[in-house]
Amino acid sequence: MTSRDNRPTSAQSRTAWGTDMDSGYGRPDNQFEFGPRDDPDLPVAMENDIYMDRDKGKNEVAPTKPTENQGCFTKFRKGVRSLWATRQTEETKGNRELHVKTTLRELIIYLVFLIILCVVTFGMTSTTMYYYTKVMSDLFLDTTHESGGTFRTITNVDDFWKFARGPLIKGLHWETWYNNEPLPPSEQGYIYYENKLLGLPRLRQLRVSSNSCVVHENFKDVIRECYDSYSANLEDKTTTANADNYTAFAYKTEEELDGSSHEATIATYSGAGYVQNLGKTQNESLEVITYLFNKLWITRGTRVLFVDFTVYNANINLFCAIRLIVEFPATGGAIPSWDFRTVKLIRYVTIKDYFIMACELIFALFIAYYIVEEALEIKKHKLSYFKSLWNILDLTVIIIALLCIAFDIYRTVEVDNKLSELISHPDQYADFEFLSYWQTRFDNAIAIAVFFAWVKIFKYISFNKTMTQLSSTLGRCAKDLLGFAVMFFIIFLAFTQLGYLLFGTQVKDFSNFGNSFFTLFRIILGDFDFHQLEAANRYLGPIFFMLFVFFVFFVLINMFLAIINDTYSEVKGDMANQMNEFEMTDYFKRGYQKMVDKLNLKRDKIQDIHETLKHADINGDDKLDFDEWRQDLKTRGYADGEIEALFAKYDIDGDRVLDKDEQIRMQEDLNNQKAALNKEYDELEKTGNRPGTARRASSRISENDDSGDESSEMDENGSKSTRSGRGSNGVSYEEFTVLSRRVDRMEHSIGSIVSKIDAVLVKLEAMEKAKLKRRETMGKILDSITETDGSNSDEIKREQMEKLVREELERWDSETSFSPSGRGASPSSGSSARGVRARSRPGSGQHGDYYDSRGYHV
Repeated sequence: MTSRDNRPTSAQSRTAWGTDMDSGYGRPDNQFEFGPRDDPDLPVAMENDIYMDRDKGKNEVAPTKPTENQGCFTKFRKGVRSLWATRQTEETKGNRELHVKTTLRELIIYLVFLIILCVVTFGMTSTTMYYYTKVMSDLFLDTTHESGGTFRTITNVDDFWKFARGPLIKGLHWETWYNNEPLPPSEQGYIYYENKLLGLPRLRQLRVSSNSCVVHENFKDVIRECYDSYSANLEDKTTTANADNYTAFAYKTEEELDGSSHEATIATYSGAGYVQNLGKTQNESLEVITYLFNKLWITRGTRVLFVDFTVYNANINLFCAIRLIVEFPATGGAIPSWDFRTVKLIRYVTIKDYFIMACELIFALFIAYYIVEEALEIKKHKLSYFKSLWNILDLTVIIIALLCIAFDIYRTVEVDNKLSELISHPDQYADFEFLSYWQTRFDNAIAIAVFFAWVKIFKYISFNKTMTQLSSTLGRCAKDLLGFAVMFFIIFLAFTQLGYLLFGTQVKDFSNFGNSFFTLFRIILGDFDFHQLEAANRYLGPIFFMLFVFFVFFVLINMFLAIINDTYSEVKGDMANQMNEFEMTDYFKRGYQKMVDKLNLKRDKIQDIHETLKHADINGDDKLDFDEWRQDLKTRGYADGEIEALFAKYDIDGDRVLDKDEQIRMQEDLNNQKAALNKEYDELEKTGNRPGTARRASSRISENDDSGDESSEMDENGSKSTRSGRGSNGVSYEEFTVLSRRVDRMEHSIGSIVSKIDAVLVKLEAMEKAKLKRRETMGKILDSITETDGSNSDEIKREQMEKLVREELERWDSETSFSPSGRGASPSSGSSARGVRARSRPGSGQHGDYYDSRGYHV
């Protein structure tokens, strides 16, 4: 039976190919790619051996089809693993391609996370917040009272009462239009006609008890009362009976007021105190302030007074919690300060807000994703995980994000409760101070998280040597900087204390240790007031300034810059001699080139099949049987499996012959695919320079360029892949060329190994001959001793034997001392080995033979 009779029908071929596709060896019908599917776990050499064996009819190797359950579980496990694959969970050190692919994947995911984070954070703030704060601060801080002063210029108790009766009352209650026409009741309760005053404003003060300090004995008869500086344990908690309906003289604890402490200019004050709410109208509020003024509500023991209220602007959906503070220190007088917190407590109102909410949910999913990722890395690396600064940064961002998510949920619930309570009790004080305080802390925390998140980008772009200059410079000079920092801060803190002690009583910038510390930093940056120092102390001021500038500015700062500059020069010099871990541009260029080559190879295939349709019909009967088809494509370098599959695709009736209709159908498909390829190629051409046509002749790689062979054969998974991917039962012409070149290199390598083995065998044979020669020489010596006259004494025999042995050894030494190899030692040296070379002994030896380095005959 002929081979043609043994050949399956086209229908069977199609069935066989369909089975192969189920087993993992498929062919895309529209691209004429009939090679195996890419499997990163299967080396290309093994794949090629399998398919070449199929062509030759040898041991047919096919992958075992796994069971459905195992396949699903394996795919799920690989999918989960690839979802959290990072450079720290995958072994990427030995595979540069996999390393850069993993890095790019991490970078892309992280950039999406960073975009979401920025959308969330910038969605919580806007430039409107600044203008809202400015409008409120201008109204209450810069509006003048009857004496021309403002809240900023308050210096005593009288100034405060003038402010309270004028700018405060008028600013809280806008009851007329700008033309002095009264506002209707429904439109009252607004500041600037736009900002709703929530609840009632509140006054709160804290006092210290009388005789809270110790008066010196010399002044006890003169000074009978003493009020110390504020301290929580010195608070005056007495309650004075009051017949009127005012609460200003009743002390309430922090728990009763549900308050919190506040850090002002001089001290930190508790949330307790004496409180009094103002009225809903100007007249009511003015009546309250007048009553408190007349009753001397502010006493000598008063240490701080708070004016608290909250406004809400529905136009921009922003709250502004305002706190005006007047501190009355033990020195007398008054020190004003203020706190304006513009926050967005109602988060979801407009469509944009709901979009931000969706981004917040995505942000929470990203945090969950990174929690799993860091947990996997900790599981793999254990405690060594915490040695990396980047890992600590990751954990910091995650912890901050979790705290922010928790507060976001708490704030949403708490605001709803506060607003519900405010609606049910509109005549009470609306305490948004706590929420606004923690909202600002939330904004600060998320801002820090964004900063760390941006810094973390360096972790993913550090594969390029240019990107690592900053981290490498700081890392290399860390020890030098640490030693310098100790020396710097010793001198700097010495100057800080000196400035505080010399000028603290007269210059505000040196009024306390903290101000003195930062003032000296400002001097380094050129922000200083020399005249203040000179006015504070005519002689010590200039001396202090000159010494500080000389030692800190001219000496220490330049030492710091010298350390950085020297280290940077070293790092830059080292990096100039190093190769990049991987050039990103090379990676994308390679991908672009591979894509273009693939398109060109597909065009070549289509062109080959066009030529086959034109010329394969040898007998001219307008019918193309399989033998004619196979013979023509075989000469063009195609494998049997590929030829069979393509023929079976268009042999609809399965008669092993392509009639005219089937040939027309194939021709139409080829034209459509060629047009699609040309369009794709033209689109790709717009993104970069068009490389040369990658036909098979031009795609061959030079045998001398081994590195090019390796790099061009790498697929996306870092494993070797075929150039054309054609044929599941054979290799293409390009693959055959590459394999041939590999075989040549293998033969060359094996040839060198065989030559070395031959040299070793020759060496062993020479050593054996040298042993035989040595026995023969020693036998001659013994024979000469035996043949000597018996009358000779033992002494003469010994001398003769010694003479013969010495002559033989000297002859070996003289032969080996001129040898060319230089790897032996003279047998007669008796000491350390000397390098001698084995060479031929022309005429001086007995046979003119070769001797090795140890004197053995070769």
